[in-house]
Amino acid sequence: MDHNTTVERARRLAKLHAEYEPLVLPTVWDVWSARTAVDAGFPALTVGSHPLADSRGAADHEGQTFEEVLAAVRPIIAAVDVPVSVDLEAGYGQEPADLIAGLTGVGGVGLNLEDTVHSQGGRVRGTQEHAAYVAGLRAAADDAGIPVWVNGRTDLFLHAEDPSGALPEVIERLRALQQAGADSVYPVGIQDDDGLLAAVVDAVTVPVNATAHPVKHEVERFRRLGVRRITYGPLLQFAMADAMREMLGPWGTDGA
Repeated sequence: MDHNTTVERARRLAKLHAEYEPLVLPTVWDVWSARTAVDAGFPALTVGSHPLADSRGAADHEGQTFEEVLAAVRPIIAAVDVPVSVDLEAGYGQEPADLIAGLTGVGGVGLNLEDTVHSQGGRVRGTQEHAAYVAGLRAAADDAGIPVWVNGRTDLFLHAEDPSGALPEVIERLRALQQAGADSVYPVGIQDDDGLLAAVVDAVTVPVNATAHPVKHEVERFRRLGVRRITYGPLLQFAMADAMREMLGPWGTDGA
């Protein structure tokens, strides 16, 4: 994809975040799912690391190399005419400038960056360490002249025995990510907790991303709580697997 097209898509993604409350980005994993989501009327997409890995017989948590991920997402991005963000996990051991160069080189215009470093035993980056990486991404995107949308993710709620007790540290981290240049923040693991969602929404001025299940959740609830960005993580793929099993069950040997 040429540079001008990538820049235009990046600008469009930013504009969509301003226009939609919330902006729903279906999480896709191949050309078919991407085209299906676009045909359903969605103006932008995200590629999820977990569903992408599952579709390729690989493990999530950086079970693929950065080069393998880029090779997999290139045809997805080329197959649609809407902006596409990509979940790049903890960065695959890449320097921020290399991560941005690889992403934009295949036409990606947004990314998730999480703080669980799977290649280093699953350790969690410190607040300032994670913010520094995001700042590096912001600087590299600016240097490239492409306004890549950076979604700064934290897994602190996931790792906490008591998520509510982790709230002060999460807020500190989200504010540090915003200060570092994150365009949105993504505290995963609290999609079913209205109180925690409302608290993190109130703590920052950039959009908060929530994970949603396309069947079990309703967009109006997230809108009421002030969530301004929704992705499905692996839950769309899981829901489709459930539906597929239900459809195929009567045709299997047990139903014969």
